[in-house]
Amino acid sequence: MAEVITIDYRPRPQSIAYHERTQRWSCSVAHRRFGKTVREINELVKAAVTCGKPNPRFAYLAPYYAQAKAIAWDYLKQYSRPLQAKPPMESELSVELVNGARIRLFGADNPDALRGLYLDGVVLDEYGDMRPTVWGEIIRPLLADRQGWASFIGTPKGKNHFHALAQMAKDSPDWFYQELKASETGIILASELDDARRQMTPEQYAQEFECAFDVPALGAIYAAEIAQTKVDGRIAAVPYDRAALVHTAWDLGVGDDTCIWFWQQVGREVHLIDYYANRGQPVTHYLSVLGQRGYDYGRHFVPHDAEARERWSAVTMTQVAEEQGYRMEVLAREDVEQGINAVRMMFSRCWFDEKKCADGLDALMNYRREYAEKLGQFKPTPLHDWASHGADAFRYLAMALEKATDRPAVKFDTSSFASEFA
Repeated sequence: MAEVITIDYRPRPQSIAYHERTQRWSCSVAHRRFGKTVREINELVKAAVTCGKPNPRFAYLAPYYAQAKAIAWDYLKQYSRPLQAKPPMESELSVELVNGARIRLFGADNPDALRGLYLDGVVLDEYGDMRPTVWGEIIRPLLADRQGWASFIGTPKGKNHFHALAQMAKDSPDWFYQELKASETGIILASELDDARRQMTPEQYAQEFECAFDVPALGAIYAAEIAQTKVDGRIAAVPYDRAALVHTAWDLGVGDDTCIWFWQQVGREVHLIDYYANRGQPVTHYLSVLGQRGYDYGRHFVPHDAEARERWSAVTMTQVAEEQGYRMEVLAREDVEQGINAVRMMFSRCWFDEKKCADGLDALMNYRREYAEKLGQFKPTPLHDWASHGADAFRYLAMALEKATDRPAVKFDTSSFASEFA
């Protein structure tokens, strides 16, 4: 008789359908304190031990590596303990099970740690807090050859990429979709919800407990400006105007993203026609992107740290750019709040190309101040995460705007000089 191993986990009634789903893809929008991390860890353990493939590999991805360790590592060790083949590996946050399967925790702040791996299944917890490119550029290819599955779960934070994914999943038969509101699950006592409703703003309560996407992310810095931009219809098709120069504003990253906004000034309007972001690439890569776009360029603005030496060479970013034929103008260091105010004053003039600037708009929508739970207030400085880089580049654009006014080139016709002074 085969040995029966019991895992000390009793799924909540709302999670039974999830554990029994047959779809490869899953999206769950869950209220706070639903118990999603416990659910997802147990789903990974179940999938890992029942997987019939050789050397199965599974992963749990949180927005930050430190977050994955803090909220999921103890649960993974606890629920996988009866099935562990050897002690957990603390150095890489992984466990190996008796069938050779491995489950490992990762952070989306270092997605390159996943490159070169393969996965049979992955959980993306709080997907809305991750940069949008993590899924398409890093995770999805890891599932291809093994036809692995993916589960996205999180609490709303405005209409970001998690919202877009949830809308798509809701309408697709290929996806398992759940929306778990506190008023419907019964997990949190009604008296506790009533107390929370009294102590939170309506927007906070709707987002955290009622899975509302149609409120701005908590602490969103440009929430009002973006909302007005949508109302005005200024997120649309914004074509490249060949009669105007294209200027760029950059935020430079070494371990973080490097982001570039491409804009044109057409009268008093600021046309955001393109956006590009990447990470881990030398300056020459981004300069090649400028060339590939084929725009007629005006001026290029970079932050003060452009004068620092590149880690790949002994020269600065501005020197490398000049060798490639691009003259970069270095902006002076300015107060962040002054820059944010400059953006707010500029926003009413901005038109965004809805396709080419989609990732940049995601960054602006998710640029926010971090909420300090113990203090019960937002911290004064913006949160430094994936969204802050695109927002910083946009702040540099606002700072450079008056300097980038198109000026016609002055040309002299010298043909008459020859006869006059012959």
